[in-house]
Amino acid sequence: MAQCGLAEEKAMKDVESNEPTGFVPGLPGQPAPVSAEEEQAFEDDDLDLSALLDEYDEPEQQAPADRSPDGLLQGTVVSVRDDGLFVDIGRKSEAFLPLESAKDRPAPDEEPDLAVGDAVQVSITGRSSDGYLTLSRVIAARPKDWSQFEIAHQDGIAIVGTVSEVIKGGLSVDVGARAFMPASRTGVRDAADLEKLVGQEIRCRIIQLDVEDENIIVDRRVMLEEERNEALRSTIAGLQPDMVVKGVVRNIREFGAFVDLGGVDGLLHVSDISYARVKDPADVLSEGQELEVKVLKIEKGGERISVGLKQMGPDPWTLVADKLNVGDRLTGTVTRLKDFGAFVEIEPGVEGLIHISEMSWARKVRHPEDLLKVGDTVEVVVLDLKPAGRRIGLGLKQALGDPWERAANELLPGTVIEGQVRNLAKFGAFIEVGEGIEGLLHVSDITGEKRLDHPSEMLKDDQTVKVVVLELDLEKRRLKLGMKQLEPDSQDDFLATCEVGDTVTGRVVRVKNGKAMVELGEGVKGVCAIKESSTPQTQAAESTDSSVSSLGAILQAAWKSGDKGAGGGEPLASGQVRSFRVTKLDPSRKSIELALE
Repeated sequence: MAQCGLAEEKAMKDVESNEPTGFVPGLPGQPAPVSAEEEQAFEDDDLDLSALLDEYDEPEQQAPADRSPDGLLQGTVVSVRDDGLFVDIGRKSEAFLPLESAKDRPAPDEEPDLAVGDAVQVSITGRSSDGYLTLSRVIAARPKDWSQFEIAHQDGIAIVGTVSEVIKGGLSVDVGARAFMPASRTGVRDAADLEKLVGQEIRCRIIQLDVEDENIIVDRRVMLEEERNEALRSTIAGLQPDMVVKGVVRNIREFGAFVDLGGVDGLLHVSDISYARVKDPADVLSEGQELEVKVLKIEKGGERISVGLKQMGPDPWTLVADKLNVGDRLTGTVTRLKDFGAFVEIEPGVEGLIHISEMSWARKVRHPEDLLKVGDTVEVVVLDLKPAGRRIGLGLKQALGDPWERAANELLPGTVIEGQVRNLAKFGAFIEVGEGIEGLLHVSDITGEKRLDHPSEMLKDDQTVKVVVLELDLEKRRLKLGMKQLEPDSQDDFLATCEVGDTVTGRVVRVKNGKAMVELGEGVKGVCAIKESSTPQTQAAESTDSSVSSLGAILQAAWKSGDKGAGGGEPLASGQVRSFRVTKLDPSRKSIELALE
């Protein structure tokens, strides 16, 4: 555009300002009167006045009532064809909105395609070769001369331009004059994207203007940023806590994912993805995935928005009270190990705790990793249930069954079993004889050969030993064991040589509660059950015959005299030497049962 255009415009203004209010022939500065020949020429041309008005009916010369201050018109789509739309803007004829302009958006949010009857805001861009007014949906001013460019530059007004071509360093843009847009101010990053802008109508802002050199530099990126910020403010203003919105996963990080809510990002924290424990958000989410999420918090005026995905479904803890009961057996997966216990997921989003004290009957567990590892599938029993506090106490050892209940049938006194030494103390050794069952082997019951000051003189940790059950107290969960009772002695020798039915002679050493303890030899004892009628009313105190120094001498004297004991009718009493018949032998328990001959 030549500089002379500005001078001509100024001159015209000067003329208009000095023009008189009326016309007086012959005065200087007045137009010359029209001659008769000129008047006849106008009549002969037979001009079409309406066509002449249409020809000069330029958009900038009109100011219809429905036009907004920013130059926009409200129109209605009246027809659609392949290359664009016809729009009624209140003029004598419809205006044409080209297809490319119809796709332009005044804001970055998506809108449906326009159809007949739809309202649309447009601005007039010129006239087509067919005589139709042409329209655009791009919201911006359209300067017509350099004075308007100066105003747009000074006031920061957005203007419209059409990208002409890609040139070195950026783009050439037609804004009514040739303008340059640096590549850094285009709003795109790749060279391929620059090519896509060629031919497009864009909004931009003048950032540098030199009227004398006719140099214009424009910026599109600032307009895109302003549009994004406006969309951001609009989106944030429409968000409220607990609102359900649609979004697209934009970026996935270790701590969660950023979800595009329509120009503004919301943080979906890993703990809000699912009620079930999520180790890596990438395991359940993917970039570009569409989601419905719930707005949880809006902080710092919309700078921080938190959203939740799991909140879109019911909280599984609200269902726990109706589904679980104390004592239920469940199967779960170990999710975490802590010093105090292990967390087990028994349902998606519901975890219970196995305290370290509820892991084993057998021994004291120092750390859960001694028995479990993350990912293990375990069977547990519900010990405590508090849904309101989101707490469930679980037992691992209870799922295996109480071993002391089995002990009543498996560990009767006299039973010989093997076990492992688990702990040594001065008073004895603790022997594990089964899962969860330990018995005490007193130091005095380890050996009969010598007196021990400490069990470590004969035993060591984790040593496997053979023991015999001496006593079992289920109520107190106590088990007394012995080792010396398994050492060969006179009782073993007698059991090896005697048979059921043999007649033996022995001395009664004690009579009590319908049973008589009978000494059959040095270190050999049997038990004889007696009837009440055979028991004297007043039993003599336990004693031995003072005239005989030992049991062997007593028995030998009885056999030499031919006397095999007192008469069968005489009641048993301590000190008597009597004949007995062997009725039962049990080598494992070292027991001999007798009957009076």
